[in-house]
Amino acid sequence: MSCVNLSTWVHTCSLFNQAGRSRSPSFHVLHPLKSIPVSIISQKRQRTISSFSVSAVLTKQDTLREEEESESEPTFSFKNYVAQKANSVNQALEACVLLKHPKKIHEAMRYSLLAGGKRVRPMLCIAACELVGGTESIAMPAACAVEMIHTMSLIHDDLPCMDNDDLRRGKPTNHKVFGEDVAVLAGDALLAFAFEHIAVSTVGVPPARVIGAVGELARSIGTEGLVAGQVVDICSEGLSDVGLEHLEFIHLHKTAALLEAAVVLGAILGGGSHEEVEKLRNFARYIGLLFQVVDDILDVTKSSQELGKTAGKDLVADKTTYPKLMGIEKSKEFADKLNKDAQDQLSGFDPEKAAPLIALANYIANRQN
Repeated sequence: MSCVNLSTWVHTCSLFNQAGRSRSPSFHVLHPLKSIPVSIISQKRQRTISSFSVSAVLTKQDTLREEEESESEPTFSFKNYVAQKANSVNQALEACVLLKHPKKIHEAMRYSLLAGGKRVRPMLCIAACELVGGTESIAMPAACAVEMIHTMSLIHDDLPCMDNDDLRRGKPTNHKVFGEDVAVLAGDALLAFAFEHIAVSTVGVPPARVIGAVGELARSIGTEGLVAGQVVDICSEGLSDVGLEHLEFIHLHKTAALLEAAVVLGAILGGGSHEEVEKLRNFARYIGLLFQVVDDILDVTKSSQELGKTAGKDLVADKTTYPKLMGIEKSKEFADKLNKDAQDQLSGFDPEKAAPLIALANYIANRQN
């Protein structure tokens, strides 16, 4: 796979015009098909970032070529980074949710929590923390908490009263194995334990920052975040007049809010300044929406076997998606724009420390499941 050399990038700095609290639900992104009310002020300026290459996978030929070009140029291996961080996160999740009495509920919690997955949200949390000067150990309880809440949302999403899905991460969904009653309770238990874990297990961080992180996480999943997106999504099924702005509201809350929380929690706990936290918040909003646009594309272009979950279910449920409103090609163009806008938010940070977030943004944009 090819490398992305940051020395060739020209960044456009976008600032969000946010009134009141920084986490405003009125955030909008300018769509390529039509003009809608936006809360972005674009200030174009060119900024050259020092040479630093990001690679997902380096072949032997790629490696030799880069060594010939410059022995002093540092190279970031996304493949190695993902393997190392995913292993750390999986070990931490395994250790914090033990199999104990009552056995049934803990089996159900662990079944979904330890079922694999890309661990994108924990990696974003850790990468943001390290970017502003923190460490993996500082971010890990928050990273695990975000993954617990994400898992809760998947368990509840799959229930018959919601999306009624039978497959998740290539395995039967939680309620298919443990029953609907235990699945609901497993999700509830993961949600509760997430807050306990971040409050009790975070060490080496001033209490005010831990409290700020807890508040941020709570907002991201309540009626200002995930729940808001979920309920508007449910109420929109079968409607014929759902437009891009309405769809954006759903996904900025249903999908992007928890991704935003993952990044912001890492930045807060890592000791980031207000300016750094807000730049990373904006980065996360872009990649959060990017994640959903790509998800919508994959839902109509990939098989259930390739996705590890039921493909085409949005079409069956008559849900409004980006491909439905914009078409596949325009959706792909929109995804490319969101990726670029997200990475523009990282200008001004140390490019070497920002490399994991850049690589994660590219991974989200180019993922195949």
